[in-house]
Amino acid sequence: MAGSRVSLDSIVHDFREGLSPESITENYPTLTLEQVYGAIAYYLANQGMLDEYLRKGEERSLKLEAESRRRNADFIARSRRAGHESQMTSC
Repeated sequence: MAGSRVSLDSIVHDFREGLSPESITENYPTLTLEQVYGAIAYYLANQGMLDEYLRKGEERSLKLEAESRRRNADFIARSRRAGHESQMTSC
């Protein structure tokens, strides 16, 4: 939302999770109730387009996460071993 640093995606996600506009406003104190209702109205008026946009964004995010895990597999394995060894020595 303009000037609040809260994305439409965040508001739509919370709305789709079943949060009320009042609860969403509590989660993002920089937003007014009017802004949240406006964002929800915009989402509902453009639901097909926005659902597709959000789906594609989720797909991109999952691909990037998988790529990051692949590229950093050695580091992740070393970190897990170090964490496991640290737990074993503290017991």
